[in-house]
Amino acid sequence: MLYYLFEYLEKQYQFPGASLFSYLSFRAAMAVILSLLISTIYGKRIIAYLRTKQIGETVRDLGLEGQKEKAGTPTMGGVIIILATLVPVLLFAKLENIYIILLLVTTIWMGIIGFVDDYIKKFKNDKDGLKGKFKVLGQVGLGIIVGATLFFHQDVTIREELPVKQQQELVVNNTPTKKFGEEKRSMKTTIPFVKDNEIDYAKLITWINPEYAKYAWIIFIPIVIFIITAVSNGANLTDGIDGLAAGTSAIIVLTLGIFAWISGNLIFSEYLNVMYIPRAGEITIYIAAFVGALIGFLWYNTYPAQVFMGDTGSLTIGGIIAVIAIAIRKEWLIPILCGIFLAENLSVVMQVSYFKYTRKKFGEGRRIFKMSPLHHHYQKLGYHESKIVTRFWIVGILLAILTIVTLKLR
Repeated sequence: MLYYLFEYLEKQYQFPGASLFSYLSFRAAMAVILSLLISTIYGKRIIAYLRTKQIGETVRDLGLEGQKEKAGTPTMGGVIIILATLVPVLLFAKLENIYIILLLVTTIWMGIIGFVDDYIKKFKNDKDGLKGKFKVLGQVGLGIIVGATLFFHQDVTIREELPVKQQQELVVNNTPTKKFGEEKRSMKTTIPFVKDNEIDYAKLITWINPEYAKYAWIIFIPIVIFIITAVSNGANLTDGIDGLAAGTSAIIVLTLGIFAWISGNLIFSEYLNVMYIPRAGEITIYIAAFVGALIGFLWYNTYPAQVFMGDTGSLTIGGIIAVIAIAIRKEWLIPILCGIFLAENLSVVMQVSYFKYTRKKFGEGRRIFKMSPLHHHYQKLGYHESKIVTRFWIVGILLAILTIVTLKLR
């Protein structure tokens, strides 16, 4: 909203300093500062309110060290992250931008699902919370909205580099954007470690008949649903010990911010030979606010945690990460960048599958890990949770570096 106010002041009155709001870097800096202030200053008040209302964590005895001490710690702290993200975005972002609209819908949609889940757990005394089928239904619904919008909306476009001959012709005519053609809708996305690092989802169906390109949404939307469901559940499983989910997510989102900045900038994308996505740079504002909110939340969530994010936060975080990756066409990097989430997911799948298999074959269930998700396995081995979290963060940073390296490593 402030963006539109200062845009008006600049055009009508040449207001001093108003032009600053036209710069993406300035608005991103303001967004991260404001989100940090909201999450740290008002976060404390929200935690006090949650404690007053006795909205505390109910802990099951799993035999983990320090677990009983966590009982009664305020939960549903994901509200802090959501508020600290939404307020700066509404103030500093271009709200007509389709990517910003999608991310706002994602935040509110997943926040509601997580909030209902936490509400049922705390106020209805149902430890299972919202039934799994309803969670999945909500994730599928969001996937359909995101997938359909990215496929059909006219503002979701790319600009591709022109053949050398056409570039030379345009140079003669002094065309400034000599290397890129006009905007066009496309289902192309980026794949890592490949020289020709782009793949078109439409080709998964046009091999049957070229005219079937308009039906590529039949392939694309289920892929989007799968990614959103997998990443949001991965973030949910990772939220098991103090600071793990928030810290890991901050690393992931910051990395996606670099990709969004490059992909939305004509000069950077040309220099690094990265797909140029018009209007995607605006996502940087959202990411800046989100990173600030996560770091501010960590102030209270690091060991010993004063608040837990609950499903209100973890499901929302996962959904946002998935949608950002899909929007900037870097979803194939998720297995690398979100490697921590993937490991947590796989540890649960492997544990449950192996337990069922061995129980059927040998009459008793056996385990691969001492406990799943993976972070609990290390707790059972005797590692303090602060050490586990720090080492997971280090792994997350290494994965983020590897992800960035894929820009040139082909």
